[in-house]
Amino acid sequence: MNSTHMREAVTAPSLLPLWEKVDRRAAPRRMRGACRIAVLAKLEHPSSDLASRGHLLPQGEKGRPRVATALATLFLSIFFLILPALAARAMDIQQVTSPKGITAWLVEDYSVPIVAVRFVFGGGSTQDPVGKEGLANLMTGLFDEGAGSLDSEAFQVRLDDAGAEMSFEETRDGVYGSMRMLAEQRDEAFDLLRLAVNEPRFDQAPIDRIRAQILSGIIANENDPDTVAQNKWARAVYGDHPYSRSDQGTKQSIAAITKDDLKALHKAVFARGGLHVAVVGAIDAETLKKKLDMVFGDLPKDQALAPVSDVEPKLAQRVEVNYDLPQTSLQLAWPGVKRKSADFFPAVLMNEILGGGTFTSRLFEEVREKRGLAYSVNSSLVNQDHANALIVTTGTRSDRASETLGIVRDVARQLAEEGPTEAELAATKKYLIGAYAITNLDSSSSIAATLVELQLDDLGIDYMQRRAGYINAVTLDQVKAAAKKLLTADPTIMVVGPPLAGAGKG
Repeated sequence: MNSTHMREAVTAPSLLPLWEKVDRRAAPRRMRGACRIAVLAKLEHPSSDLASRGHLLPQGEKGRPRVATALATLFLSIFFLILPALAARAMDIQQVTSPKGITAWLVEDYSVPIVAVRFVFGGGSTQDPVGKEGLANLMTGLFDEGAGSLDSEAFQVRLDDAGAEMSFEETRDGVYGSMRMLAEQRDEAFDLLRLAVNEPRFDQAPIDRIRAQILSGIIANENDPDTVAQNKWARAVYGDHPYSRSDQGTKQSIAAITKDDLKALHKAVFARGGLHVAVVGAIDAETLKKKLDMVFGDLPKDQALAPVSDVEPKLAQRVEVNYDLPQTSLQLAWPGVKRKSADFFPAVLMNEILGGGTFTSRLFEEVREKRGLAYSVNSSLVNQDHANALIVTTGTRSDRASETLGIVRDVARQLAEEGPTEAELAATKKYLIGAYAITNLDSSSSIAATLVELQLDDLGIDYMQRRAGYINAVTLDQVKAAAKKLLTADPTIMVVGPPLAGAGKG
């Protein structure tokens, strides 16, 4: 499943970064809704203006004094040691089950008068029929375009009057919904969410308008190097599996989608059996039980999903997308590890040492700090319902792309052969334990998103209390074994830019 927050591994609708969402809503409507979004954001993050102006952001220029880096690392290490314990003690997660059997995880928080709701139905764009690719994406653009007796305009007026923010999105493996509302207007907001979930209208005028916006984006991206490259990458890595298809579809498939298709997908996906819900904010358990039944209680019991097989990414390939560009993008894929695997946490720690740590990883040190070849270089464990991979991405001057690729491969090879040091492992454990709270628990919305992902992974309501123990229990030998297992494979490599000089397989 996809999520916007950090987990132990990245869950992505693709193998990084793939297709950007098309802005499917008309500009005037977005402007009108901007006020309610700004109010909610200001209530939750009253000091965010400083960060948005860059006062809290690292400069990150080549040649940054190492003293500053060391001080920042020391400060963050101390902060990371303290924060997790405080966050864990402060957060009381309740499992709430409604009379109709809808279960949600709830964190009551009355520090700000906001309620954040996050939920997901299993399914996603893998459920798009052949020839109707883009169906789930189009559907998620229509839930606030009219529901029940309210047409598009009336629904948006009611949403504005309620002071609420509603959004839906699809990933490859799920359809997500989110809502943030002012606590004093929660009755009206939950009623609108009920209508959107149960009675979307799928009127023809909004269908045509949102379809036109998606189509405009597809046409605009036909000559975009990144989009062309990621489409080619997905086909190379996944073959004919549903993961190889663009979530947005094609010009032909988008044009073929009908109102009946939208209704059929909604009926198949929106069912209680595939639902996970998390709620954070100024609402108590008894009130939430009533709202859960109101919003979700009348949905069908079981989903009617088409089966999707697991797929192993195809490695040992070279994917070339040649454009005359001043910067070359590089993307490499190695085998991944399943979330339930016994060597998952050793792999997480190994990945952090390889390239997951923003300023402390080996790739950052070799590619950026020592040679100034790239502004950023990252590695991520990507977990999806039906595929897993370890991905490295970076971009560099085209005339130094071969050199950069060689260094990336050398760093991976050395880690596979020698493993990390005790010092690297100890520092990475401290960082991962502390960073989880900072990146996952910094707002009501991010907490709700985190709780939904924990449910999807079946990790248990007390996972946050157990997580540090799992990390600390990992031995150096286990991390070395994970590095050897994953990084000795011949990766698939994608090059977007001019042809590489010397072919640089490393």
